[in-house]
Parts: sequence; structure tokens; C-alpha cells
Amino acid sequence: MKFKSLYRSLLVAAVLLTAAAGCKKDPNNPGKEYAPNMYLPVGYEPYKQEKANPINPQGLTMRLPVAGTVARRNYHTSFGSSDSAVVDLMVYNIPADSIEIAEKVLKNPVPLNEKSLAEGKVLYDRYCQHCHGATGAGDGKVGAMYKGVPNYASDAYKNLNEGHIFHVITHGKARMWPHGSQINPEERWKIVLYVQKLQKGA
Repeated sequence: MKFKSLYRSLLVAAVLLTAAAGCKKDPNNPGKEYAPNMYLPVGYEPYKQEKANPINPQGLTMRLPVAGTVARRNYHTSFGSSDSAVVDLMVYNIPADSIEIAEKVLKNPVPLNEKSLAEGKVLYDRYCQHCHGATGAGDGKVGAMYKGVPNYASDAYKNLNEGHIFHVITHGKARMWPHGSQINPEERWKIVLYVQKLQKGA
């Protein structure tokens, strides 16, 4: 009986000492990990620096990009020359459901000339003609089966501005699927130039 009582007392004392020690512990110290191999990978993760990498400089896991590499979200394109030069950061962050904003704020940075219009036609033929048709009348081969493709020169579509067109190419609308992942921003703007030509029935 005395042994059980002593055992309980020792157990309570151990719990209290553990709790007291835990209260003094540094709150920034996560403590010991149980089965750390479940958290720390054997291989080197490019976006983490769990351990020094003996092969790379400074022990870093992630390497610097190759010289001259252009990040997709820093896609700088310059247009024009001297005082009229424009450098446009072609990153598009307007949400899909905000077409009204696109209509108001977006302006085409690609100048309208024979070269950009010719490139826009090539891109239109590649990505758009199968639905919208060669003249933008909505009579492409796919459009014939996939009803509801608009005629650019119709009253409802001939006055749509450049921001609207660019936004729809990027995010899609109604039955049209988005093309933002297939066509880079500069190419989309060139398609816009060609679509605006078709809106005039040219």
C-alpha cells in the first residue's frame, strides 16, 4: 500500500517537473522531431534550404538562373525608338470576372503597322481561324459545329475595344476557352490588332 502511494507521488512529481521545465522552454524552439525523415527529404528541395548542399556554391540548393534568362512574369518588351519608345511590362493581373476594368484601362502597347498586323494575321490563323473563320464571321470549321461563335463585324461586336478583346483572349468568355497559357501577351496584342481589322470588315 505504501509502495503504491510512493509510486503515485513520484509520478505526480515527475509530471509537475516536466510541466515546469516545459514552461521555461524557449517558445521559438520547436523541440525534438519525431521521425524527422518524414519532414526532411533525403534529396535536395530547390525551394528549401534544410541542409547545406556540398556541390553548389555557398552550399545553396537553388542555383542562380542562366545569364540572360528572362522570367515569364518579368517579360519586358520595348516598342518604338528614341522619345516615343515604350517599355511595357507584359504581365496581366486583371481577374477573369473583371472585363469592365480591362475595357477601361488596357491599351495596346504594340504599334499598328504592316509588320505587326501581318504577324497578328499569322497568329490569328494559327489560334483563332478554326472557330472564328478567316474573315471573323464565326464560320470556321469548328465554329460550324460549335454554335455561338460571333461575327466580329456584327453590331454587337464591331465596337468592342482592345482591352475587351485582349481580356477575352486571355481568360475566355462564354463558350470560348482561355488562351492565356498558349499565347504570350505580345502575341495576344498582335491578334487584337488583326481582330480590330476584321471588326471593320476589312
